[in-house]
Amino acid sequence: MVVLGFGNRGARINSINRWRARIAVRTAHRAASRGAAVTIICSGGPVHGATPEADLLGAYIARELHWHGSVLVERTSVSTWENVRNVLPLIGGAQCVVFASNGLHAEKARNYLRRQRPDLAGLLAPADDYRPGEMIAVKPIFAAVGLWKLRAMFHVEQPRRC
Repeated sequence: MVVLGFGNRGARINSINRWRARIAVRTAHRAASRGAAVTIICSGGPVHGATPEADLLGAYIARELHWHGSVLVERTSVSTWENVRNVLPLIGGAQCVVFASNGLHAEKARNYLRRQRPDLAGLLAPADDYRPGEMIAVKPIFAAVGLWKLRAMFHVEQPRRC
């Protein structure tokens, strides 16, 4: 379970990171209830502040969401590509890889994993990232931005014709 950080200013976790942490914990609980051993990996460096996003996520998951399972942190990533690359050593023997974020951002991370480590693509699984009414004010914005970024990810420049 990899929870992807979102740019956080200051030392207090922002609402987007809290949302992503909730997605991670509810997905982790679902997997644990089915007998899976679950480790939550919080990924994100100090993108917009002095405190790494991973530290804020990890503390929130343990203290506020009362996750008592294993939590690891990856504190250096400043982009989604780096999130994926930098957690690879931490997901070593995983039987399943889940990215906890808003839907299209998680899809971007899954595509990056397929590019960086095609051999792990078969381990990818979706997070429990949809709840009716949850974060309703920001979901349309994230959907628009996510679609734009996914389109850019797959856009191939056509050769110029003379």
